[in-house]
Amino acid sequence: MITTTLDALSGLVGSDLGTTDWMTVDQSRINTFADATDDHQWIHVDPERAKNGPFGAPIAHGYLTLSLVIPLWSDLLDVAGVGTKVNYGLNKVRFPSAVPAGARIRAAGTLVDVTQVDRGGVQLSADIRIDIEGSDKPACIAQPVFRFYP
Repeated sequence: MITTTLDALSGLVGSDLGTTDWMTVDQSRINTFADATDDHQWIHVDPERAKNGPFGAPIAHGYLTLSLVIPLWSDLLDVAGVGTKVNYGLNKVRFPSAVPAGARIRAAGTLVDVTQVDRGGVQLSADIRIDIEGSDKPACIAQPVFRFYP
């Protein structure tokens, strides 16, 4: 993990932020996400039926994978002295590969841009890749935009 300050953040633009530790996306997490979003499609929550489906096993929702960018991102970069962190949006997102239940994922990132915003804040964007252990294709490629305020 890289630790920096708001003032020094712009000096990291273009920097490789490294990779996080592996995180397991188990069936329990998938089921909890399905309950929270009311998306109970069988390819996510019915392991028996999913065995015969297009992925051979239940898979995580794409938006579950995307939501895990936040805890994974927090393991890549820490900005000291920040009072408020806001998810401002996404410039792009793609899901090149499904995450099977029980798979392990991790994030790799690069800081793309840092700009000053109102109220003394900083807006940054990063290129994030969510890898699946043992897979050549990433689960997710995204460019989240965050705002940090002192």
